[in-house]
Amino acid sequence: MTTPALLPLSGRRIPTLSPGAASFPHHRATLRLSEKFILLLILSAFITLCFGAFFFLPDNSKHKRFDLAESTLGDSPGEEESLRDKIRVDHERALQEAKEKLRKSRDELRAEIQTEKSKVVEDLKKKKEVPKPLPPVPMPKVVGVNDGDPVEPDVKEKRDKIREMMKHAWDSYRQYGWGHNELKPLAKKGHSTNIFGNSQMGATIVDALDSLYMMGLHDEFKDGQEWIEQNLDFSVNAEVSVFEVNIRFIGGLLAAYYLSGQEVFKVKAVQLAEKLLPAFNTPTGIPWAMVNLKSGVGRNWGWASAGSSILAEFGTLHMEFVHLTYLTGNPAYYQKVMHIRKLLAKMDRPNGLYPNYLNPRTGRWGQHHTSVGGLGDSFYEYLLKAWLMSDKTDTEARKTYDDAIEAIERHLIRKSNGGLTFIGEWKNGHLERKMGHLTCFAGGMFALGADGSPDAKAGHYLQLGAEIAHTCHESYDRTVLKLGPEAFKFDSGLEAVAVRQNEKYYILRPEVIETYWYMWRFTHDPKYRQWGWEAAQAIDKYCRVSGGFSGVKDVYSSNPTYDDVQQSFFLAETLKYLYLLFSSDDLMPLESWVFNTEAHPLPVLHLANLTLPGSQAQR
Repeated sequence: MTTPALLPLSGRRIPTLSPGAASFPHHRATLRLSEKFILLLILSAFITLCFGAFFFLPDNSKHKRFDLAESTLGDSPGEEESLRDKIRVDHERALQEAKEKLRKSRDELRAEIQTEKSKVVEDLKKKKEVPKPLPPVPMPKVVGVNDGDPVEPDVKEKRDKIREMMKHAWDSYRQYGWGHNELKPLAKKGHSTNIFGNSQMGATIVDALDSLYMMGLHDEFKDGQEWIEQNLDFSVNAEVSVFEVNIRFIGGLLAAYYLSGQEVFKVKAVQLAEKLLPAFNTPTGIPWAMVNLKSGVGRNWGWASAGSSILAEFGTLHMEFVHLTYLTGNPAYYQKVMHIRKLLAKMDRPNGLYPNYLNPRTGRWGQHHTSVGGLGDSFYEYLLKAWLMSDKTDTEARKTYDDAIEAIERHLIRKSNGGLTFIGEWKNGHLERKMGHLTCFAGGMFALGADGSPDAKAGHYLQLGAEIAHTCHESYDRTVLKLGPEAFKFDSGLEAVAVRQNEKYYILRPEVIETYWYMWRFTHDPKYRQWGWEAAQAIDKYCRVSGGFSGVKDVYSSNPTYDDVQQSFFLAETLKYLYLLFSSDDLMPLESWVFNTEAHPLPVLHLANLTLPGSQAQR
């Protein structure tokens, strides 16, 4: 299903509404009584009290009607007289207070009302539940979180350039968009898309933290941490994308916690995760695409097939949710994602392929559209990474990944007439010979999953990764700007070239550079560093503006126009993968770290030593 009004703006994966399209406003409803009304209310209460006192002041005749013998105070005449005296004193005091109030000026009454308001607010703050402390858990062994200086001077110079680009992007956001989700670098103001419900949640701050830390930009990291401590609040009336908030915020906060050891990041990640759990309250347990952080009400994107949830959204929660269970001791997170896996395992799959749409009410597939690009991609990625993150004990995830990749290779992967390997999209029994920029991550995935492949196919999958990397490089090299388009075709004599105008844009995406980095790690072929440097130079030349970095609308035009958005994933992914590409392998070694789909590194969990619910069955 094509939706021209929708652009895939996420850090990978899901089409979201473009900045110009309708968004979902949130409203914080507050009810305020005017001070005049409050004054009248207080005065009328005092007058009522004055008149009421005369009716209730005790006298002997009235008190003889009370059966004080039933009072808890006793039934002796002395106690009865004492009770009468107490009532009389109380009413006289009330009368005196009423008279004093009536003698006060308007300003004095206003000041008194303000004092009472402040007292109520303070009392409410004190009554707020103090969050339960998280259980102490052993910190997984973290290695290679900084340094990684390359030996070669020219490589170090390139890496320093990437760090400078990161600093320019961060400093621009710090100056013009601080606290907003993203930055408009030409307009020099904050920017937000509907995936965050138009709330100012500082997405760029959270997304950039681990990149800053790895690059040794510790002052900038500290600024981000302080903003999070003081301003990051999830009790807002905002409808957010469960997928985007999970990969950017929970993934970013968890990575920052593991890298720095700062407890605030773990606490904030858990607070947010609790707000996402209501999204799973569906008849099948397949979560809604969006949830309101305040009300817990969920729903799906209006454009998704027949009200369906999306494979890449509900299939890209596993890594973060396993870590949440590990850190909190709460099995709910692990159980939610395992339930999704079990449900999918029971379903029929056409040709062994997973369609992109699944209805959370009926548990049935929507239209039969399968893609390793947008709508499907990170589902497959997380099957492989669930196995890697479990220290290769989650064999169920590995088997599911291997079966899926076998079906993809049989039905979706083809060679063009010019010899370029590409991954098409399956639509209702027909293969569309088109590949998206998002799909280019798959080259790195094939390389990452090569070791452990069945039937001694490790060499085959490493070669397949190299072929995808080559194809995606061609999509860059065949443009004027040497930056890749959003999607490119392989028919009518055109290969690795965008045909439609609305597919010619580049929005600072990371997927091609991600694949270059993985291929470099596994082969050390110098061409991957060369290709990465070409991309870095093109970004610096054509996307850099005085207020940061912007996407461009046409990579085939020598005079490109800007889209005026500095995506948060540019700092989280694109610049991080470039930095890693020009670092030595001891920075974030892949034996110890697994990167989520937003490039946030999470440590391998040695599940054999944990009591993670259900982990015993996976050994």
